[in-house]
Amino acid sequence: MQYEKMLDRLYMSLPEQTKTKERFEMPKIHSLIQGPKTFIKNASAILKALNREENHLVKFITKELGTPTSASEGRIVITGKFSEQQMQNTIDKYVKTFVLCKECGKPDTKFTEMKGIKMLKCEACGALTPTKHL
Repeated sequence: MQYEKMLDRLYMSLPEQTKTKERFEMPKIHSLIQGPKTFIKNASAILKALNREENHLVKFITKELGTPTSASEGRIVITGKFSEQQMQNTIDKYVKTFVLCKECGKPDTKFTEMKGIKMLKCEACGALTPTKHL
């Protein structure tokens, strides 16, 4: 019984952020429809959280939505009118495909190339997973 009390006391003394399994906090999309275009206003914050290059995300959005997309002044400009929810779903799909590790689910990944194959390497667990080319 003493052991269980000690474990409870230890658990209570831990900081709150260590108690949660999820430490990856993806910023919510802030978009604006202006005329025939949709703007993702917080693209730079999203890219920083994802630790990815702007060009890669822009290419993904272009392919996913089938419309011209560009980046300028820390925001992404999409030709067409898309709701905030549509944009959030597109970014979530990008995160699942190109950011989160397929083995452990952590976002600590980076792109590497092995024998001409683009791979997603997890810095947390060391897993290597082949990825799609854009």
